[in-house]
Amino acid sequence: MSFQYPKTIATILKKRQAKLTSRQLAQIIFETQPHEVEAKRKRAGKRQVPLDTDEAMIAQIAAEISSQRSSIEKLGKVKTLETRPRLYYYSNISDDEEVTRAEQQTDKTDVGDDSQSNGLNDSYTEHSLYPILAQYLWSEQKIYTRRIDERRSGNRKGTNGNKWLYPDLVGMQDLSETWEREVRDCVKQYADKKTKLWSFEVKKLINRSNVRECFFQAVSNSSWGNYGYLVACEISGSDTMDELQILCGVHGIGLIRLDRESPTDSQILIQSKEKNDIDWNTVNRIASENKDFLDYVKVIRQFYQTGEIRYESWDVCCKGEE
Repeated sequence: MSFQYPKTIATILKKRQAKLTSRQLAQIIFETQPHEVEAKRKRAGKRQVPLDTDEAMIAQIAAEISSQRSSIEKLGKVKTLETRPRLYYYSNISDDEEVTRAEQQTDKTDVGDDSQSNGLNDSYTEHSLYPILAQYLWSEQKIYTRRIDERRSGNRKGTNGNKWLYPDLVGMQDLSETWEREVRDCVKQYADKKTKLWSFEVKKLINRSNVRECFFQAVSNSSWGNYGYLVACEISGSDTMDELQILCGVHGIGLIRLDRESPTDSQILIQSKEKNDIDWNTVNRIASENKDFLDYVKVIRQFYQTGEIRYESWDVCCKGEE
């Protein structure tokens, strides 16, 4: 008798109500289905990579689970997250409902019994991800960031006139940090580039139901800079990732998976395509509507004038690094 991985995985995840890796699932199968494991060992025989040790068997089962990811997801109740390593979870609710729950702004630490049936952790807000992203960008990329608060915006364009206009975070990369002083002064005189400007749209969850909306929101509010990124804490589904690969390739937006528990383990899944020139018309449009963004432009202007970073003008994780 061979393993029926889709049904087996669904049963395990439904019972455990936890997000598990293929390795953890393989370990559970190994421990709970000894007869099937032994039958598999006998069928393997004298194969090139024998399954005569427990470790080899668990590794093989884990590899087979990973290879059958699409079939496992087709059951409808089992979903996956693009983490390192990938996580599998059981969910009783639709993709639309997952997004709705993820977008609910709540500071509650106890999200109730329903949270256990959707496989996702909804006990944090999207806003709580901003300082985590800032920490990652500073520690790993040396990007100075500022939060753009949509509440500091005007409404001269009327209802929905500024929809998808503002990114969540903006950043500046100092290209001149390691330059000699004479070189920096020379660049200042010639008005050449010594920064790259970054823009980030942050989401708690991206899945099949909201992938295109999230992506084109990032296109709308991030295409003014040298680099534009869509950032997600959780990316659910192999077809979601396939869609993002296509969209990012066409439009040049990058993708970051944010690790909420360990920011330095966050990962750029898809690199943004660099744009040589800033779209200053769009910059002016955003600055005229949002005071935070206008302040961001002022800080950049000051940097070009003085050649010095004012750490107090950037996010808290960047301070004290002089």
